[in-house]
Amino acid sequence: MKRIEYVIRDELGIHARPAGLIVKKAKEFQSSVRVHAGEKQANAGKIFEIMELGAVKGQKLEIEISGSDEDAAMEAFGDFLKASL
Repeated sequence: MKRIEYVIRDELGIHARPAGLIVKKAKEFQSSVRVHAGEKQANAGKIFEIMELGAVKGQKLEIEISGSDEDAAMEAFGDFLKASL
């Protein structure tokens, strides 16, 4: 299992557009990807679960990746988060 911690920089937090991008990125991999925001957690492949996190600017996210391609997924998610959120 791999983990990435990231602090949201987007002024609007995670709304529909970035939630959709997270889902799209998660579906590129066979590994299970979960997003944790405080006490809440979501399957990164489900847009409504991501939006229900209610993550706002300055909040820390923890991305948890486990599976056969977790190394590649971790690298791709790290790059994606820096560029998109």
